[in-house]
Amino acid sequence: MNLIKPLSALLLAGALAGAQAETIRVAIGTQDTTINCATGGLLIRELKLLEKYLPRDGKYKDVTYDIQWKNFTSGAPLTNEMVADKLDIGSMADFPGSNNGAAFLKAGKQSLFITVLSGSTLGSGNGIVVPRDSKVTLLSELKGRTISVPFASTAHGMLLRAVAAQGWDPQKDVNIITQAPEVAGPALQAGKIEAHADFVPFAELFEHRGIARKIYDGSQANTPTYHGSLVNAEYARKHPEIVIAFLRAALEADRLIAAEPEKYSELIEKVTGIDAAVNYLYHGPLGLQTRDFTWKPEYRQALRTSIETLKLMGRDSTLNADTFVDDQYIRAAFKQSGLSYEARLAQRDKLPLKANDAVTGRSIADVQRAAGIWVRGEPKVRHYASIENSLADLQKIERAGGAARAVYVHDLIHRIKLLAPTAWYAIDAKGQLSAFLQKDAAAAYAAANKGRVLDFAGARSAAKVSL
Repeated sequence: MNLIKPLSALLLAGALAGAQAETIRVAIGTQDTTINCATGGLLIRELKLLEKYLPRDGKYKDVTYDIQWKNFTSGAPLTNEMVADKLDIGSMADFPGSNNGAAFLKAGKQSLFITVLSGSTLGSGNGIVVPRDSKVTLLSELKGRTISVPFASTAHGMLLRAVAAQGWDPQKDVNIITQAPEVAGPALQAGKIEAHADFVPFAELFEHRGIARKIYDGSQANTPTYHGSLVNAEYARKHPEIVIAFLRAALEADRLIAAEPEKYSELIEKVTGIDAAVNYLYHGPLGLQTRDFTWKPEYRQALRTSIETLKLMGRDSTLNADTFVDDQYIRAAFKQSGLSYEARLAQRDKLPLKANDAVTGRSIADVQRAAGIWVRGEPKVRHYASIENSLADLQKIERAGGAARAVYVHDLIHRIKLLAPTAWYAIDAKGQLSAFLQKDAAAAYAAANKGRVLDFAGARSAAKVSL
């Protein structure tokens, strides 16, 4: 297999090539409903950012661009079209991305993983849910039960690893069936399945819509996960300037949504139907995942883990994570955008919360028990330094005839943002509320702090008493 030439050589060759009028296709596969791919697809398309950065001098002076967008609900069909040369660039998660690389190799071709878009070094973004009224509160209670998952997805990889961590045989101890998100939602609502594993944003979307409750978050497996963009290597060799233009557009999309997460969460809802409140859960300050365009060691390891998971599924491949990742294009995009790749590479913090408490007016310094309310009809989320303050304000909002579009809290252990109505709480002897994803964690904290476990209704009642 031919090695990819250094980017500088490719750019020089392009510059020396004679200018010739031609039409160049830029065919991009997106996953609009997989909302952490938004900066590599939906936002670029809707805001026409690619057109802003496509090269128009040198060999591209008289070029006409044929920009094509095609949306998919998962990575597998997107990969099929990339391998068939119907798409040049596509975005997907680490696990289907490894499938992409393996499929290209099988076809005698090569694809490259050129950037991360959004991810979690701990594994948040994938989750397991049960029907809202299910008595199940822990993964360990699902032995012998049926769990559905979109096969060949990053959630499938997470589920297999979670099952293995329980010491279970995935062929005998659980019944794993394939089911797409659009099928799983109604099945959960009708009680036809006992649990469902899915990728961004469906575990939280099903929670927000009142049909499911999350019992397991990928962060519990402490296995990094991400979504990113890939390119056909032959296309990248021929048109490195276009690949860089795409990445510069993605970087601008990231800057825009960081500055105005509510505004662009609304746009994502308008295009996809995914509720803005769930989009904000991911893209707002302290979001469930971190938008990140750099190849951190954790993300490189996630790809290696995904390749190993392929082997667990009997899909052996010669795919090598070290050569599959090619960061020269994103580094060039950073440089041309006046940004430091190395500085971003060293940064691991989530988008910070820079806000004042909506009740006290004081700056929020400690975010362990921070909370937020997106009030219907308001353009911005209200922020609070404590769960108690948020619930006190919620009471005032409702008394005035308003309603919450969403209420957010943070898991005290895993440091992940949660939807408050489906979280568990512990109130300690001093009346302080803490939020948890899982009931057993809330119970352990309550026992250690002379408190008690509460659901959301109980937390609201307790806050009224203590305030």
